[in-house]
Amino acid sequence: MKAYLFPGQGTQFSGMGKELYENEEAKALFEKANEIIGFRISDIMFSGSDEELKQTKVTQPAIFLHSVILAKTLGDAFQPDMVAGHSLGEFSALVAASALSFEDGLKLVITRANAMQKACELEPSTMAAILGLSDEVVEDICASIDAVVVAANYNCPGQIVISGSIEGVDLACQKLTGAGAKRALKLNVGGAFHSPLMEPARIELQEAIEKVSVLPPVCPIYQNVDPVPNTDPQKIKANLITQLTGAVKWTQAVERMIADGADEFIEVGPGNVLQGLVKKVNRAVQTSSATAE
Repeated sequence: MKAYLFPGQGTQFSGMGKELYENEEAKALFEKANEIIGFRISDIMFSGSDEELKQTKVTQPAIFLHSVILAKTLGDAFQPDMVAGHSLGEFSALVAASALSFEDGLKLVITRANAMQKACELEPSTMAAILGLSDEVVEDICASIDAVVVAANYNCPGQIVISGSIEGVDLACQKLTGAGAKRALKLNVGGAFHSPLMEPARIELQEAIEKVSVLPPVCPIYQNVDPVPNTDPQKIKANLITQLTGAVKWTQAVERMIADGADEFIEVGPGNVLQGLVKKVNRAVQTSSATAE
């Protein structure tokens, strides 16, 4: 069975999606996106600098557009038995699986990016990657700290990203290193994504999500906060709303997809980060990158 995966923030690169523009359907979608966003994001994607691509108003829509437009150009070859997306990638997955329209998906991603930026500016916050400890040890140490810090991304066995206030993450890194972590590496990010500090962004995004129409997807989606097969529009909406303050349970999603019969994972979008994480969950499964027809 085929599982299609959609990447999140941090996978952007200059030149992303340029080869897709030759396709007439893709070209029309890029132009529609430029119109919705109010500037030519396609120009920044195809030839912008790394600095331009790092801007919040660019990064998230750019990754979304690359993934969704690539999926559209696959045509009849895109036959998913299941889909999942890492953080931002969940929106790409929902559009690719026909649960959200292209326009609604893009508008939600723009709202999400702006809301997250505002939340980041309210309180200095950060994230850190913790390598070489069990989920339980990381969770227990985070819970023992008298400051905001939580396990935010369960990326693969032995790799968890924690998220919270500067003080909370610093204290957790010290304690986790003391508990035997191979590495506790602070990330170059704008704030504490997937933590309680994103609550103002969650409230803003909830309003936007409640207004859009979500249809049953063409196949089950395994969402970040509830990594089980789901096709119910109301549950999909609820999980999307919870996602900004909830953890990305990627390891659990991949394990469940494999248990449900997935033996081929295809990454749709920039980079191959998700393929690497899948292989760390189970080396036996097949992974590849989607390529336009």
